[in-house]
Amino acid sequence: MASLRSQRFGWYTYDWANSAFSTSVVSVFLGPYITSVASTAAVGGHITPLGMTMHPGSWFSYCIAVSVLLQVFVLPPLGAIVDRSHRKRLFLAVCALIGAGATMSLTTLSSTSGNYILGGLLFIIANLGFGASVVVANSFLNDLATSDERDDISSRGWAFGYLGGGLLLLSHLLWFSGAKDSGGAVEPIIQGVFLTTGIWWALFTFVSIALLRDTVPTRKHETHSIRKIFRQLFTTLRDLTAYPQTLRFFIAYLLYNDAIQTVIAMASVYGAEELGLGLDVLMQAILLVQFVAIGGSLFFAWLADRISTKRAIIVGLLGWCAVLLAAFFWVQTATHFFILAAVIAIVLGGTQALSRSMFSRMIPTGKEAEYFSLYEISDKGTSWIGPLAFGLALTMTNSYRWAVLSLIIFMVAGMLVLMTVKNTTAEKLNVR
Repeated sequence: MASLRSQRFGWYTYDWANSAFSTSVVSVFLGPYITSVASTAAVGGHITPLGMTMHPGSWFSYCIAVSVLLQVFVLPPLGAIVDRSHRKRLFLAVCALIGAGATMSLTTLSSTSGNYILGGLLFIIANLGFGASVVVANSFLNDLATSDERDDISSRGWAFGYLGGGLLLLSHLLWFSGAKDSGGAVEPIIQGVFLTTGIWWALFTFVSIALLRDTVPTRKHETHSIRKIFRQLFTTLRDLTAYPQTLRFFIAYLLYNDAIQTVIAMASVYGAEELGLGLDVLMQAILLVQFVAIGGSLFFAWLADRISTKRAIIVGLLGWCAVLLAAFFWVQTATHFFILAAVIAIVLGGTQALSRSMFSRMIPTGKEAEYFSLYEISDKGTSWIGPLAFGLALTMTNSYRWAVLSLIIFMVAGMLVLMTVKNTTAEKLNVR
């Protein structure tokens, strides 16, 4: 039987494995690349996928929105099935390998063919696999840590993820810069990034499932019809109303994390299209975020221990509001972009790690995966309200600055709702 220490290391390793998708693919390469492919296929400055006219820069944000709409219906039934199963590791492996396989298939995306629709479809599949795998991975947290330990364990997981994603991104940066400096073609390098990211994700997933251990589910096995399984979203939402503080936190998180995830997904597009920065500069900025965020996540774990988890998250959200205002009013040069990236790094790890640990304390025992499926709907680049608002604002104003500023509405609204949440367990003062 693997020790608790080795199981925790296996859990950290999955953050290490999947963070490469968030950094190298979502945050750096895919957004600008698929936008350039869409621009090549544009007629009169617009593309018309499925008959819908839009700005080429909106395509990637709309793909993110579609991916979460699918997750709304897929993740809750998946979470319910996982909670009733004693084979969490199998579910983790299958979901991760689907995501990794779709990521490797992005190598078929080509600027000469203009096949941005195929690229968007593959990204949607990859992001769906990513979200599903994180639901399963997050459900292990309550098995691996007591309530008092979760801020620390969750923050270590995020820090480990930033390190893994950062190291692979560093290798991609050196690879890309070397090809660019030598005058070589960069498109094969970008396609190679998709291939190596998928391989990285798959290989380290096997390390995780080798070290983690399945536990006996606390909910007895129940037989469900296909119809009942896919109605699980509505069942879970109805059940959530019995936990008013958990519901309130979920609403707050849905709002502010929509804004956070949209910034993460669209930062490289903003840098490339609004500021005219090259991919090498964007990679350096995202790389800076990865390594500074390690310290940021650990700092916020320390801060939460002193002023409470909720107050520490609010401090982070105030920092995010400052980021959005700076992106609209102040950022003009690559130096400004690097400074902004450093501030994002400090608040990013803290808000994400502490939100996960706070939510883990507020869900009923035996329903971890089911409730984390709702959580994942608004986590790690899978939110749809923020990307949709970003895309609409960009189409209406033709300005990336206004598109970024529109996100502050979600940030402030989420922070105000969070201020009303009582941080308590599901079993204490939560059930009506």
